[in-house]
Amino acid sequence: MYEGIKNLKLEKRGRILVITMDNPPMNSPSPEDHTELSQVFELINHDRDTDVVVLTGAGEKAFSAGGDIKRMMERYENNDHAMWYYQMLEARHIVESMLRLEKPLIGRINGHAMGLGATLASLCDITYMMANAKIADTHVNIGMTAGDGGALTWPLLMGFPRAKYHLFTGDPLTGREAAQAGLINEAVETFEELDEKVYGLAQRLADSPRVALQTTKRAINLVMRNMLEGLIEAHLGMETQSAWTKDHYEAGKAFAERRKPNFTGE
Repeated sequence: MYEGIKNLKLEKRGRILVITMDNPPMNSPSPEDHTELSQVFELINHDRDTDVVVLTGAGEKAFSAGGDIKRMMERYENNDHAMWYYQMLEARHIVESMLRLEKPLIGRINGHAMGLGATLASLCDITYMMANAKIADTHVNIGMTAGDGGALTWPLLMGFPRAKYHLFTGDPLTGREAAQAGLINEAVETFEELDEKVYGLAQRLADSPRVALQTTKRAINLVMRNMLEGLIEAHLGMETQSAWTKDHYEAGKAFAERRKPNFTGE
């Protein structure tokens, strides 16, 4: 069933499936990871031996933090619209398939969650995060629209005023602050506590009545699915507009050259 999933690490713990993003040093999604993230959640819906899913990152530094700036610049320089099209198609599949996943999805946020990593965290059903780790949607800071789900999920989870501030500025929240704001469920101080919370709840849910649990999740997610599936094309369209601006390219150059970007509004 999972023969095509070669980069994401899959581990079965009874009826719990653990998905680990493992791309050192920050578990940033490689092109292969991105493709597999767009496929794996749909596959899990057909896995009768899995009742609960845990999504996490390898190590103790990052859940998933940051995109490939060099690849972004190469896409812009090469005017590679085809690459962008397929990347956006996969982005849509990631968001939609996470919301359509019928099994409970627990986020084990073991470290920093930035960019797509922050979106992945916000789309989990229940999230536990290290208290001192940071979470941020930094799209605007690299000249991009927060269009891959963050502009929808963040306001729903933490309210529009707070979400607008953090999506406009890219300012991070610690796990402690994210829990207080409602972006995640709970912040923990140690990795031992993180595992106790995550896998304790995962086992409790795995022992619950399967049909009742899955249909309850589907009922709750209907609202988010209806909202997102009506808006995601527009969100990704706005992200596409921003991806071909000079400001986006300038942000990438400034990052590579370790300097402050000079945005011109073009």
